[in-house]
Parts: sequence; C-alpha cells; structure tokens
Amino acid sequence: MTSSCDLVSQLRPGVADSAEAWRFIRGFAAHWVTPLAEGDGCDDAELAGAETRLGLTLPAALRQGYQLIGGRQDLTSNHDHLLRPDQLYVDDRGEVLVFRHENQGASSWGVRLADLDKADPPVVMKLDLADKAAERWGEWMERCSLAWVEIVLSESLHAPEELSDFLPDLDEPLDNRFVLLPCPSYPGESGEWGRWFAGSDVILREEGGECLSVRARSEEALNRVRDALPGDWVNDCR
Repeated sequence: MTSSCDLVSQLRPGVADSAEAWRFIRGFAAHWVTPLAEGDGCDDAELAGAETRLGLTLPAALRQGYQLIGGRQDLTSNHDHLLRPDQLYVDDRGEVLVFRHENQGASSWGVRLADLDKADPPVVMKLDLADKAAERWGEWMERCSLAWVEIVLSESLHAPEELSDFLPDLDEPLDNRFVLLPCPSYPGESGEWGRWFAGSDVILREEGGECLSVRARSEEALNRVRDALPGDWVNDCR
C-alpha cells in the first residue's frame, strides 16, 4: 500500500463495505504506522460497561471499530480525540451518542440515537458555536465504518512531524500531479471540501482548494511533494 495504485485498489472496497473497511485499516496500519496487535482494541467488558452506563446498545460498526483500534491513539487521536468507552456520552439534547471531539472542542462527532439500531449507521457532526441555540447536528459520513476509515487517514496527517507537513497556501490544483482517492468529500457548499489524493509513498488532503496536508512514508517522499509544490511549508527546515 505504498503507491497511489495500491491505495486506490485497497480503499475503493474499504469505503463501500464495512468488512472491507476493517481490512483497509489493518493494511494501512501495517504499511503506514505499525501493524495492529492483540490489545490494540477495546475489550468486550469496556464496551459492555459503556452500554450499561448509558442504557443503550452500541451499533455494530461503532463497536467493531473500537474493538479493532480503540486503544491505538496513533491511529485515532493524534489531532482530534476518539473518546474512550468510559467517556462516551449522549449530548445535552438527548439526540446523539458522541464518540469524538475536535482537539480544541470546535466540533464533535456522533451517531443519532434514532439510528443506533442500524448495524452501520450514519455519523453526524456538530460545530461548537458561540450561539448554542444555533448549533445543529448535520450529516457527515453516510456509514460509521466509513468514518473509521476517515479517522485513520486524517490522524495519519498529524504524526510523526518529520513525515508530515502542511502548506497553508495552495496555489495550483493537484489533479494533474496526484491520483484522486475514492473517498467521499466532506460536506460543504462546494461538495469538494477535503478531497484526498495519493502519490508514490504519500497521501494528501486538499482542504477547500486552499491548503494542503501531507503524510509520507519517508522524508524523501515528503521532499518530493515539497519540491513539486513550492511554498511556505510549515515543517520544512531544509
């Protein structure tokens, strides 16, 4: 899973099917971080304890994600924070089971209580606003298993520092230089906020066509991206 072709071939089934999502996450961890091992996930007792405390049943895909990587902060919590099972909670309005927070509390992610009976329910997101009455839960990912794939990809962009970088001013399109990955774009007015791309030993996320986050498997691969897209890279100390 080092070339753009590898990522495309592995990711396409991973975004379409929950079983393939877990397969993709295992392969991504093995090739881009470190392989999954026994004890990397949350055990049944932790998850059952959360269900008892909350008085609800976790959807299968949410439970399976926790069982697979719930203990791997390097895959789930480099920037934003996956809540531990004992931190899961229902929001103040009694609408959503919350399982993830943005690192400064600017947004939260969860599953609507009305969807908990679905095996692989949609995931919703809410922005933290000064006017709390204006806050609304909006659609984010159509399936929970797909959200786990997105979490792993997104968190890979933030560590380790020597293999990741950020370009705040993206001046040229990526379409002719890199391969567009088969990930759904994030909700937004244009429908194209947060597109994912890949190249040889690199993954890239274009945010609104204005800035770029990159994760590489080697410093050489990261430098190739910097050279191809000159600019004020945040971590470039060459």
